Amino acid sequence: MDDKNIIASRVALELKEGDLVNLGIGIPTLVAHYVPHEKGVVFQSENGIIGLGPDLGEANDIVNAGGMKASIVKGGAYIDTATSFSFIRGRHIDVTVLGALEVDKEGSLASWIIPGKMVPGMGGAMDLVTGAKKVIIAMRHTNRGVHKILEKCTLPLTAHRQANLIVTEMAVMEVRDDGLHLLEIHPNHTLEEVLEATHATLVVNDVKPMKGME
Repeated sequence: MDDKNIIASRVALELKEGDLVNLGIGIPTLVAHYVPHEKGVVFQSENGIIGLGPDLGEANDIVNAGGMKASIVKGGAYIDTATSFSFIRGRHIDVTVLGALEVDKEGSLASWIIPGKMVPGMGGAMDLVTGAKKVIIAMRHTNRGVHKILEKCTLPLTAHRQANLIVTEMAVMEVRDDGLHLLEIHPNHTLEEVLEATHATLVVNDVKPMKGME
């Protein structure tokens, strides 16, 4: 299993029956592939879909917020953008899963711009990370060896202290009041490797193997 699917499959285990979940573009979109339909998780897309389904390879005009082909499940609904963001800003989204350029030990995240580079824009990220009840960051642990998990973010913030859980191909970390707790390590990696790849102080107590990878 490659890094992206390790991350997506582990994030999927965090979703509960009845959750209304928003998935960001990139790695987060893969999470839906690991959630059984019978689990009763409903996916929302900020461009106006409640009950987002996978790309079925059919000729249709349905796309998710990232412009990728998608579908709508039985019982799903199309809604306008104002209603969609009413769900988000009204705290009706149980979980949002998104990538990030940087996350720090306080749960602040930077996900939208690198100064001096052209980017498509913020999208709904600011609304989602402040409106969702739980924020999961799904990303690679480093960017070609450059640290992404820091003491303090250096890039312009998307939100201050909003991330709850960080899932990478190496580890699972939870943001708590007393710091960033290392909960799980992928069996392919050691504690020393995780600490070296993390430029933030980690609270290390009872660390377990990554769920689903034992």
